[in-house]
Amino acid sequence: MKKIGLVGGTGPESTLMYYKELNSRIDKITDGKQMPEIVIESLDFRKAWDYVSSGKYDLLKDYLSEKVRCLKKAGAEVISLTAVTMHIVFEGLVNNTGVSLISIPQAVCKEVKNRGYKKILLLGTIFTMEQDYMKDDFRDAGIEVYIPDENDRTLVAKRIFEELELGIVKESTLKEFQSIIDKMQDQYGIEAVVLGCTELPLLLNSENCSVPCLDSVEIHINDLIQEAL
Repeated sequence: MKKIGLVGGTGPESTLMYYKELNSRIDKITDGKQMPEIVIESLDFRKAWDYVSSGKYDLLKDYLSEKVRCLKKAGAEVISLTAVTMHIVFEGLVNNTGVSLISIPQAVCKEVKNRGYKKILLLGTIFTMEQDYMKDDFRDAGIEVYIPDENDRTLVAKRIFEELELGIVKESTLKEFQSIIDKMQDQYGIEAVVLGCTELPLLLNSENCSVPCLDSVEIHINDLIQEAL
């Protein structure tokens, strides 16, 4: 089995999910015969977020490149980021390090295509919703991508940053998100919601939403497992 390397810390809660799920699922898949070797480079979330929010993408790319190189030196053969927002510099990061990272947007797009959805709602950080790094693969595949209006985008981003990134899950926040999803379904006929932030599955799932939820963590982990095995 190939050794897995994760660039973690963005945020800690999603990193925990990756570590736990990779271990438990591979143990189950191999009938209790194997568990993965995993190395994690956990970066300073506040530092990385400052680079993103201030548009210092070259500094972010260099910071992430340092972590990817550390993982490679540690023997990792399957390497990935554990946050969608960090994919804002994905192409530059791959070019900078020469490492073929397992992409979250590409993995999710493949799943959306397999399910036959043509209209999706994208939820995530303000950067994921407003910029194109999570949308390009969908659009290339002929899939329509919708995002909430400005007020709702601000609300979603605020709840992610101030609650979910800290592992705080509130019923009141769930109701707010459910209302946004219902509104987007009524207005645009969305067929599914892409949870484009790795903390969103703490709050949302297909059982508590009016349309199916595509968990980017779940989908990405499956791709990592396939590659590792």
